[in-house]
Amino acid sequence: MQSIPYDVVEKTVALACAIAQVPAPTFEEAERARFVAQLFADRGAAVEIDDVGNVVVRRRGRGRARSLLLAAHLDTVFPRDTAIAIERGDGWVRGPGIGDNALGIAGLLTLWELVDAWAIETPGDVIFAADVGEEGLGNLRGMRALVERFGGELGAAIAVEGHNLGRVTHVAVGSVRLRIVVRGPGGHSWGNFGTPSAIHELARIVCALTEFPVPRAPKTTYNVGTIDGGVSVNTIAPLARAVIDLRSVERRELERLVRAVEGICARHRSPLVEVEVERLGERPAGETPVDAPVVRAAIRILRELGIEPVLDASSTDANAAIAAGIPAICIGLTRGRGSHTLEETIEIAPLERGLQQLVRLVEAFPVA
Repeated sequence: MQSIPYDVVEKTVALACAIAQVPAPTFEEAERARFVAQLFADRGAAVEIDDVGNVVVRRRGRGRARSLLLAAHLDTVFPRDTAIAIERGDGWVRGPGIGDNALGIAGLLTLWELVDAWAIETPGDVIFAADVGEEGLGNLRGMRALVERFGGELGAAIAVEGHNLGRVTHVAVGSVRLRIVVRGPGGHSWGNFGTPSAIHELARIVCALTEFPVPRAPKTTYNVGTIDGGVSVNTIAPLARAVIDLRSVERRELERLVRAVEGICARHRSPLVEVEVERLGERPAGETPVDAPVVRAAIRILRELGIEPVLDASSTDANAAIAAGIPAICIGLTRGRGSHTLEETIEIAPLERGLQQLVRLVEAFPVA
């Protein structure tokens, strides 16, 4: 195995910086998709942007083995008007979305170049994809579309992230996102005192949720992410809304938690108070067995690179593949901190081994 030249690492960092400066909020990834598509085309790839906005490139293998999918998500958590300032210091780069996931996309571009430059042959096709809808309420729509389109030919899938070099995420944390909408009659805070307030009722629902017991194993969580509503300080609120994130590594526990939320909401309905529960999105729970070829290969390669692998659970693009019965994992390319913040930072030095990991995974071609 050849080493990754320093100039390749530097070029990958420069690509990540350029990609990070193209806005790509979830549901608004088109500009970045076009930018990434052109970068692939500049490298001689035949590029397609599919119906949902994924950038897709196929590299043909020498035989008829099942294909390997490598996917890095395009979208970020930051609104379009976020000021993207990239700062570089001694051994680090800082900026919103630099590691999550501009570096992941840059890694795929570098991998494309290295596989060609080193004439690496694979027994089956390798599909490169920069996909949409991984963050927030994107509901994995890009990866779901890739799985629907290519699932019949895939032997494995690998989601590539910029952060968390050394992790092998093979357990998919399932999630359900709900919007709770409470409506009441409203009125004047003095003249109509005693009339039910939508905000008060929503607060009672949230408090009831926080008292609901959830197990530590299998790990199960809830979070009220946003709340809005009301009219003015002296108006009894006619409307209040909350968006809730429910998660578990076990499908049955997740379903139990969803039913609990629905039950709490039902108990707070009355002739004067309407409570609606809207399902905004769902990510399936599941697991790729540790003895699957893609997991075994990732563990072996990290150890060969002097990194002790950490097997973990998370919510990633790999969820969609795992739910479809395709062996899938998520890996990282370097280390860093501050993901989903304006101070997000990646370290440059570990990236050399992160890129080696990618190339070796393609060489190993760990499909079932």
